Amino acid sequence: MNILYPLKFQPIFRDKIWGGQKIKTILNQDFDDLHNCGELWALSGYPGSESIVANGFLAGNELNELVEVYMDELVGEKNHETYGNVFPLLIKILDANDWLSIQVHPDDNLARQRGLEGGKTEMWYILQADKDAKLIAGFNQKVNQQTYLQKIEDKQLPEIMNFEDVKAGDVYYMPAGRVHALGPGILLAEIQQTSDTTYRIYDWDRVDNQGNSRELHLKDAMAAIDFDIADSYKSHYTKKKNETVSLVKSEHFVTNLIDLDVSIEKDFSDLDSFVIYLCAEGVFELDDKVHDKVLLSAGEVVLIPASTAHIHLKPLNSAKVIEVYILPTDKN
Repeated sequence: MNILYPLKFQPIFRDKIWGGQKIKTILNQDFDDLHNCGELWALSGYPGSESIVANGFLAGNELNELVEVYMDELVGEKNHETYGNVFPLLIKILDANDWLSIQVHPDDNLARQRGLEGGKTEMWYILQADKDAKLIAGFNQKVNQQTYLQKIEDKQLPEIMNFEDVKAGDVYYMPAGRVHALGPGILLAEIQQTSDTTYRIYDWDRVDNQGNSRELHLKDAMAAIDFDIADSYKSHYTKKKNETVSLVKSEHFVTNLIDLDVSIEKDFSDLDSFVIYLCAEGVFELDDKVHDKVLLSAGEVVLIPASTAHIHLKPLNSAKVIEVYILPTDKN
């Protein structure tokens, strides 16, 4: 009998100057006395901010402690060989009530050169967006370093950035090196590598109550930026009911969308990886037919151990579910 079971976790809330109230008003997650909640860390193995199990006999244990104890049973054999005892993915909910800084993240190679914990490739799934909400993804024209630096000096960086109108259901893949920023009025789910390294390039000339600007990381960012432009920055997918639809497939993670209005079964017997389910909309029930059923509402996450072969997903009326795992063969 598989001792491990579908794991839920206590949310970690982060107060951000650009945050808002949607995590409370839309997702019904009470972030206590925080003024503005910009981030909900739903599943984290980031050292110092590890998620705590909320259900079952393992309640109270930290995620990385479980990785250390259960190893391949929890994360998969090749994942444990590759990432060790730190859980390799970080799942967040972001609520932007103001522009985040224009920023970039290093890739794995640059991170290793600088002695950092790892690179930061991420993807965004838009949960809700206000009318006319926008984000920045990449450049809107071919840019060289000289032009880029001149625009920064002239405080005109936004002129060469690619602005995208967004709506619920949109997907954006943000590989390390792609300059980006999240605009006001957007609530999204973020799937990323376990890293918290951000190089801030431009912060909209904001100052705090004492007149101080936030620190910029222009020199660090220069080595990280990918100046290539893409044909399309949005990830396109075909919407289907009750089927697993691919959103992003990369060496760092695979993400799928399942739009449910009937029960389905999932078979992971050939998958050497944990599986994460994030409820993007509605409510659904997850059942491995061995342990207690788990109920998830929008914004909640459950971790399926790699040792689990089969599960059933049952929507209560309907639900949209983001499925996340790592294909170790793509990494090694």
